[in-house]
Amino acid sequence: MAIYASIYHLTHYRYDRPVTLGPQIIRLRPAPQSRTKVISHSLKVSPGGHFVNHQQDPYGNWVARFVFPEPVREFKIEVDLVADMSVYNPFDFFVEESAEHYPFDYPLDLAEDLVIYRTPEPAGPLLQKFLDGVPRDKVRVVDFLVGLNMQVNRAVNYTIRMEPGVQAPEQTLDIKSGSCRDSSWLLVQALRHLGFAARFVSGYLIQLSPDVKSLDGPSGTEVDFTDLHAWVEVYLPGAGWVGMDPTSGLLTGESHIPLAATPHYRNAAPISGGFAASGTPKVEFDFDMQVKRVAEHPRITKPFSDEAWARLNTMGRKVDEVLKQEDVRLTMGGEPTFVSIDDFEGAEWNTAAVGPTKRDLADQLIRRLRTRFAPGGFLHYGQGKWYPGESLPRWTFSLFWRRDGVPVWKNPELVAQEAEDYKSTAEDAGRFMESFAEKLGIAPDHAQPAYEDPAEWILKEANLPPNVSPENSKLKDAEERSRFARVFARGLTEPSGFVLPIQRWQSRASSFGP
Repeated sequence: MAIYASIYHLTHYRYDRPVTLGPQIIRLRPAPQSRTKVISHSLKVSPGGHFVNHQQDPYGNWVARFVFPEPVREFKIEVDLVADMSVYNPFDFFVEESAEHYPFDYPLDLAEDLVIYRTPEPAGPLLQKFLDGVPRDKVRVVDFLVGLNMQVNRAVNYTIRMEPGVQAPEQTLDIKSGSCRDSSWLLVQALRHLGFAARFVSGYLIQLSPDVKSLDGPSGTEVDFTDLHAWVEVYLPGAGWVGMDPTSGLLTGESHIPLAATPHYRNAAPISGGFAASGTPKVEFDFDMQVKRVAEHPRITKPFSDEAWARLNTMGRKVDEVLKQEDVRLTMGGEPTFVSIDDFEGAEWNTAAVGPTKRDLADQLIRRLRTRFAPGGFLHYGQGKWYPGESLPRWTFSLFWRRDGVPVWKNPELVAQEAEDYKSTAEDAGRFMESFAEKLGIAPDHAQPAYEDPAEWILKEANLPPNVSPENSKLKDAEERSRFARVFARGLTEPSGFVLPIQRWQSRASSFGP
């Protein structure tokens, strides 16, 4: 399921007098190695009457060379592009076994071809200090590159620079800030000094606002946008060129559409060329970039378009009106589903009825719901549904409160937390039940201890396989296994709880009216 996004990119120069344009080199066609599928692309250059040669440069990038035989008063470039923004895994590649760990050597048949990408500029003192801080221990090469990318990201504060050109690594490290092209050139030089083949990349960046906000990190852009951007590609045997974006500290993804990848940033400029004129002409410059969603297929995070949702809501309100007019009253089931953000693939959140953390997290959730929606609400921990084939009923946590805001329960500290072990004993439970009976006006001897059924557990123990004991049960059912261990650890002669049967006739005569 994909989103198709269109880009409109305008670059427009206006001159107050005729100028003679030199050859104009335009690198605004997506490069062959783009992993983001480009559905359509068009390049329109005006004024007319020019000659154009479409070619590939020595590095395989698409280049359009325009020649204008007559003087012009404007130079206008328009790009229209539609891209398939299907998400892909940036780590979806394999590395040759010989290069799986850093450091490694490039194969001889590649080493000569990669010389131009491996030759660094001399390192200044600040770059050398940065390189000295890079760990050189043997480590998986992917982990090493991810760490280095993040190290550059932390060292350089991103800023938008309107000045042309690229800062030297020394300047970037000195002022600790730079544009995307500055941090990318720094990363290129660092990679080369560390023995990697690296190249500078210019291209388009498309950022679409997410359907769902992130719960455990930044959600990204609030609005859809696009811009020219720069990043780095490093060559790994087996994987080929792998994109790294030091501006974000991440590997490149579907949002990155490369236009040119070269050994030096000079040859990656989207537009290069000059002009000659009589005197000093006044130049007006316009630049515009727009991104629009031209198609959106249904997906898990957005199954319907905004228009479809509006129609569904309108229909829902009509249904609500009919139900209200007919006095139809609905109740909602008592088992809202929630999933742990920390272990959402665990069995207890997918297939198992119970698990090691579910009850504790449910306790935390219902307490947060009480704080948010029902301060002074009453928490009730009771029995839920009992499904066929299960030895015990499920548990249910409930929250009750009054609409008028009058507290039903005043001291939440009196409600025990599931995660805490209070070291309570059977004697503590017995004393509590006797005190509770007294409060109800019932003789305390009505509080009776309850025991496990010895006959049932004797039969269960007898049916265990010969190699299994109650203390070290190997039963497949985790819940049954846990109950076996708990019962036999406590012993069948110890109370498992206390019950207080309550009938009106048990109360003292003075406790109730007629």
